[in-house]
Amino acid sequence: MGAATLALSALSGQAQAAPAPAQGQPSAAQGAGAQSVSGPRQAAQEIINDQQQYTCFANIVERESGWDHTAQNPSSGAYGLVQALPGDKMASAGSDWQTNPATQIEWGVEYMKERYGSPCGAWSFWQQNHWY
Repeated sequence: MGAATLALSALSGQAQAAPAPAQGQPSAAQGAGAQSVSGPRQAAQEIINDQQQYTCFANIVERESGWDHTAQNPSSGAYGLVQALPGDKMASAGSDWQTNPATQIEWGVEYMKERYGSPCGAWSFWQQNHWY
């Protein structure tokens, strides 16, 4: 997977994420078997396994999708936790890219490593440009 062939959304906050349920309240999607926000966060911590890199990754995901693995940018079509553009590029990490936050996380971390050296490299770029 070449960094030149990968792209992510250019603007933060354009993803259409469902409002978060009140703490302790399940979302409607959870009733359909989707993971809660804590599910993707926990998966990211396990996949990244480095607190500093996780924090950088989490900062980007919070701004790009609000941890909604089904977030979609209505203008660009960017999709998922990391707002991959186009979203189907995440299929290189797994055929379940549309529904599995862990697949999106794995793809996103690899993208950040290839393009910026690490999630913290991506976060540093994001802070300067408000996109990555």
